[in-house]
Amino acid sequence: MINSTLSTIFGRIFYGFLLLFLAFLLILLTPQPVNAEILNFTHAELEGEDFSNRDLTGSVFAATNLRNASFENSNLTNAIMTEGILLNANLRGVNFTGALIDRVTFDLSDLRNAIFVEAIATRTRFYDTNIEGADFSDAVIDRYQLNLMCEKAKGVNPVTGIATRDSLGCE
Repeated sequence: MINSTLSTIFGRIFYGFLLLFLAFLLILLTPQPVNAEILNFTHAELEGEDFSNRDLTGSVFAATNLRNASFENSNLTNAIMTEGILLNANLRGVNFTGALIDRVTFDLSDLRNAIFVEAIATRTRFYDTNIEGADFSDAVIDRYQLNLMCEKAKGVNPVTGIATRDSLGCE
């Protein structure tokens, strides 16, 4: 009787440890999601660099020279761009959703089909930019820039289906 009771107790303990071991293995062997690498390009000289088709989610471009750079079809969701110079940059199809864009110069840049949904673009210049098909829904943009952008706003964003004029709130 005692042997039977001890055998039952040790069996349950062994079974418990076996379950814990298997649970531990399951946790270790379950693939974890790969997050985009957050890169910091503060004060970098990146004139003419090609960042096309890259996932740059959350990356930082503070006081960065990006003249003539290309970010075509890149993901810059939640990125931080402050005091940057993007003169004549290729930003076609870029996703700036939720990005902080402060005191950035986009003059002469190509922003066709870019997505600026919920982006904050304060004190940022959009002079002579091509914004055809860009979506600025719920973005914060200085009123003066907004008025200039409405003068040339046209097209519909192919990803979101939102008209540029509607996203800017143009009359």
